[in-house]
Amino acid sequence: MNAMVLPRPGKPLELRSVPRPAPSEGQILIRVHACAVCRTDLHVADGDLKHPKLPLIPGHEVIGTIAELGPRVTGFSIGDRVGVPWLGRTCGECPYCQSGRENLCENAAFTGYTLDGGFADYMVANHHYCFPVPDTFSDVNAAPLMCAGLIGFRAYRMTGSAQHIGLYGFGAAAHIMTQIARHQARKIYAFTKPGDKKAQAFASSLGATWAGNSDETPPHPLDAAILFAPVGDLVPIALRRVAPGGTVVCAGIHMSDIPSFPYEYLWQERTLRSVANLTREDGEAFLAEAPKVPVKTSVHLYQLREANQALDDLRHGRFDGAAVLTMI
Repeated sequence: MNAMVLPRPGKPLELRSVPRPAPSEGQILIRVHACAVCRTDLHVADGDLKHPKLPLIPGHEVIGTIAELGPRVTGFSIGDRVGVPWLGRTCGECPYCQSGRENLCENAAFTGYTLDGGFADYMVANHHYCFPVPDTFSDVNAAPLMCAGLIGFRAYRMTGSAQHIGLYGFGAAAHIMTQIARHQARKIYAFTKPGDKKAQAFASSLGATWAGNSDETPPHPLDAAILFAPVGDLVPIALRRVAPGGTVVCAGIHMSDIPSFPYEYLWQERTLRSVANLTREDGEAFLAEAPKVPVKTSVHLYQLREANQALDDLRHGRFDGAAVLTMI
């Protein structure tokens, strides 16, 4: 089979012919149809996330059909369409797993990072961590839901009942969460790189109440803000825009260093918190909600062999929405 392989961080992915994997106990073999390209893939490829499996097949926003069942697989059949997210396996026994916080499991494994992922014709995955995909979505439109959607939704839920929500960085996750928020009659304020009129227009087209530069003051105080952009300098800026009692959620798995800031930015019971991975409950809740909107993902398609171009285009913000690799 063909796969795009990361030989080591800092090097381009290589198109290689590799053996098709065989499913072991509890695993399913998936014929990959589409795999979205996430900023986390960039962090892995660039070496921001340490100790990946090497050589590695990246990709953790996978949509495909089951080609083979391993021993002790239940609840799925050959031909079923499934989605594979970032969370690939947990121990099920640690205090985090036992208390509904499997996203914090210290023995977890992650698709496209410590496990081979979906930048390939086939992949294997633990069936307990795969999701049935609603028929509402095509393969390419469903792919971004597996991370931009799932982890974006976890961050969104951390804003509680906030009615005025700021989104810093208007990419794949933000364009999905804007649709969710609008469906729930909440107001979104989109913050982009200064002067990025294209992204601001994209946000407005999806129903954002306001769109402007990251250093601007929105027309209404924010009840909460989510930072999808992995830029530590935005943290004190967002805290200053959030009203007393508000929350700033850092949604990325990696972020540049946060500069020091006066305590007054945090005072008056503002909260600053991060998002770590996801739980299967997040996935189930989001995939039940998304068809109700219905969420419409904006996708830009690339062939598997064009994965390096997709990563570079993502790095430089050359498209709105999400990049998706197609295999068939």
